[in-house]
Amino acid sequence: MTTTYEPAVAGRGTPRFSTPGWAALLAASIGQFLVVLDVSVVNVALPDMRAGLGLGATGLQWVVNAYSLTFAGFLLLGGRAADLFGRKRVFVAGLGLFTVASLAGGFAQDASMLIGARAVQGLGAAILAPVTLSLVTATFPEGPARTRAIAMWTAVGTAGGATGGLVGGLLTDYLNWRWVFLINVPVGLVVGFVAVRWLRAERLAGGRQRLDLPGAVLVTAGVGLVAFGIGETERHGWTALFPLVAGLALLAAFVAVEARTAQPLVRLGLFRLRSVAVGNLATLVGTMAGFALWYFLSLYMQNVLHYSAVRTGLSFLPHTAGIIIGSRLAPTLMARMDARLLAGAGGLLAAAGFAWQSVVLDADGTFLGSILGPGATMALGFGLLMTPLVQASTAGVPSAEAGAVAGVVNTSRVIGGAIGLTLLGTAAARSGADLVDGYSAAFVVAAVITTAGTALVAFLPRAEKRTG
Repeated sequence: MTTTYEPAVAGRGTPRFSTPGWAALLAASIGQFLVVLDVSVVNVALPDMRAGLGLGATGLQWVVNAYSLTFAGFLLLGGRAADLFGRKRVFVAGLGLFTVASLAGGFAQDASMLIGARAVQGLGAAILAPVTLSLVTATFPEGPARTRAIAMWTAVGTAGGATGGLVGGLLTDYLNWRWVFLINVPVGLVVGFVAVRWLRAERLAGGRQRLDLPGAVLVTAGVGLVAFGIGETERHGWTALFPLVAGLALLAAFVAVEARTAQPLVRLGLFRLRSVAVGNLATLVGTMAGFALWYFLSLYMQNVLHYSAVRTGLSFLPHTAGIIIGSRLAPTLMARMDARLLAGAGGLLAAAGFAWQSVVLDADGTFLGSILGPGATMALGFGLLMTPLVQASTAGVPSAEAGAVAGVVNTSRVIGGAIGLTLLGTAAARSGADLVDGYSAAFVVAAVITTAGTALVAFLPRAEKRTG
């Protein structure tokens, strides 16, 4: 497959982006923002959904799980589809599906309609998320332009997760819960217009393009079962091992099928690239710990300090700023130093923030004394860490396989988050009935995990420094 996207112009000083380049970066960044936002934006609206539609505890759980499971399960399929059928076409299709499902969720009249809309929304997100990253890596050549583009994609996407609570709280308090879905509709229409108007279509390679359906079925079911089993471990203990083991068995069968098929969903030879293998492993481990920053700090503010949803969201603004600052600094620093050194420094800074957070949590804590300093440290560290990791995870990959690798990167992040929530939740639960002690234990474990993930950075290949 050859692409007709104009690359970024590499001149003196800061790289300049062409109009198609800016369109690709804008569409990719906002698309990723929507995907990540909808993981968390519904959480604060769940009580209102329960009252409005008469949902029980199981129904509320599936409002969350229906999105996360279809999202996790279809990521690799979405990534490969972008390679086979064209990134513009798949981006528009995924965005359209996500937007229509959001509209259906906003007008849901009962639990089954809402849960069904969330499942379709997760499918749209799974198609959309990999193509947002592959748009960036295919549009911008390796070097400073790609680094800056990845930094923006990382910062905007992370901001979606960071602002989910605030956006959900504001929409629920000042409008109603339906707007946590309906807000996606005008945004989706605007981004869709940008994509249709300015993204350039690709010339697909000749010959019949065939999607690896056996591999797609195996990996979708396998990843979905693994994510479900991990999520159920804390609540159901050993019984959750059955879907987990079944999912791992299906993933093993997927690997066997991919090794033999002529047109695999993911070419296994890609993992012989040390940057791809180590970068994705480090991303998975780093995401495991990163969950503590948003999830457990949110619980601490609401359950211990008794902040409202809106105040909790506002309290996360410095953390969002830290992520954005770190992500924006990363390209400049990567042009002047070994990217491995920058990722290592970012990881250790994040680990120090987790350790600091575990010490200052207190039942009588304040925003200035217990939240601001360690939270900003964690966020800045992750901003410095994730840009070089995403760049490493996609380095050296041919443009024709950019979507498949983007699917792997996003799957690593989703599975890492699911594992992290289980491990950190278990650590918190075993620390006793005191909430503060439990949350402190979760941050200690997060510090250890982040340190271990940072150690993996040493195994990344040394990247060549490029000047713009």
